[in-house]
Amino acid sequence: MKKTILETARLCLREFNIEDSNFILKLVNSPEWLRFIGDKKVKTNEDAKNYIQKGPIKSYKENGFGLWLVQLKNTNESIGMCGLVNRETLEDIDIGFAMLTKYMGKGYGFEIANATMNYAKQILKTPRVVAITDADNIVSIKLLQKIGLSFERTLKLSNQDTVLLFSPSSDSVDKK
Repeated sequence: MKKTILETARLCLREFNIEDSNFILKLVNSPEWLRFIGDKKVKTNEDAKNYIQKGPIKSYKENGFGLWLVQLKNTNESIGMCGLVNRETLEDIDIGFAMLTKYMGKGYGFEIANATMNYAKQILKTPRVVAITDADNIVSIKLLQKIGLSFERTLKLSNQDTVLLFSPSSDSVDKK
């Protein structure tokens, strides 16, 4: 069963399932993912199935949310992921997103990230959603600002991993 989370004018956000393994394999090995998110060691279809099972599907069961698949409404073509993550390293739930290269710069990221923020606030009643990103990921930083998040501080997640933490602006309102 493919559970739809929300729809926008052009996009559909739905839960991942094991059949999405080919897409995950492509997404997590895309140049932008490897550069800004890191190598998840997903090199085979079996690795991709494990990634889906131990990541998004596990999160749906434990948290009621997770990273979801972004599809074009008119073709059902998978173009990226967007969703909410409950990390042990953060006090708040954070929003995450990634798109295949050929779908960047078309407004899809803003469309789905903004809808996801509204879903978190209105449906899940999440009091505060933050985001983390690589300091060099200018596209992500601009998108986070566009959905109402502002740079708060630099955060050290581990000895090797330092990221920028973005949180809601004090005067933040839903962006349309």
